Amino acid sequence: MSTFFLVLFLWIFSVCLHEFAHAAVAYRGGDITVKDKGYLSMNPLKYLDPMGSIILPVVFLIMGGIGLPGAAVYIDRRLLRSAHWDSAVSLAGPAMNILLLLLLSLLLSLPAVLQASAVVLNLLPLPGFDGYGALWPYLPREIRALFDRYANYAMLALFLLLFLVPPVARAFWGLVALLTHAAGIPLGLAQ
Repeated sequence: MSTFFLVLFLWIFSVCLHEFAHAAVAYRGGDITVKDKGYLSMNPLKYLDPMGSIILPVVFLIMGGIGLPGAAVYIDRRLLRSAHWDSAVSLAGPAMNILLLLLLSLLLSLPAVLQASAVVLNLLPLPGFDGYGALWPYLPREIRALFDRYANYAMLALFLLLFLVPPVARAFWGLVALLTHAAGIPLGLAQ
């Protein structure tokens, strides 16, 4: 049980770092409103909402250790200097997860797997994830409107596929295994 609470504490801390990275890059890119919103801090209360930040991530952690992104910073994209900054804001969070993965691989194996799963999830080019956010500024307006309309369903569909369709789950965990192996931790050891 103490391992679970240690992992949970480290996960909350990593979510704060992930969101802080988004906010810091947005601030450098021109959205100074993130400072007024309190996003340039390590206070988890600035990023959290009860369902998306606490209940769902804890349920997913208990169900199988998927590093569910559980918080958000609200960026005013109109204030960013360019599409490149817009894309960089989206990639900043997963980049922080990669740094944490490398750091945690030196210390603990289980949190490293959570970070690896967070990297894979966040880099998916689906609405609701940072990978889509990185592509969003470069997509034609009509495509963005179509994808944005179904954003809430994309995340739900992905998680249903992960839990109900074994080939999708194998592909996901295969990517997680590649990342953990690249970080020097065999997935079997972490499990």
